[in-house]
Amino acid sequence: QVQLVESGGGFVQPGGSLTLSCVASGFTDSRASMSWYRQAPGKERELVARMSMIDRSIQYAETVKGRFTISRDNAKDTIYLRMTSLEPEDTAVYYCNSVRRYSFSNDWGQGTQVTVSS
Repeated sequence: QVQLVESGGGFVQPGGSLTLSCVASGFTDSRASMSWYRQAPGKERELVARMSMIDRSIQYAETVKGRFTISRDNAKDTIYLRMTSLEPEDTAVYYCNSVRRYSFSNDWGQGTQVTVSS
């Protein structure tokens, strides 16, 4: 059974930092990419950062460039999202996503809440 389990969310003041983790398990086939998305109240889910599992290329949303960093630990099959200089606008539920390489099907984690407020 495929699972993506996020952790690391919480409450932080503006300017603070958090690191999210997503542990993947149960995959029997290759993945094309792993990503972080977020969804704020009343808004659509949006891509935050994506890492290709094929060529290791990375893309970021314009709103987080220079502040967020996506990385991966292959041995632990875990991806991370290091978030710095957090702003109230970063408040959202953050979701881990994986796209399977050949079927292009999506797998999602349950989400972790990040709240940035003074």
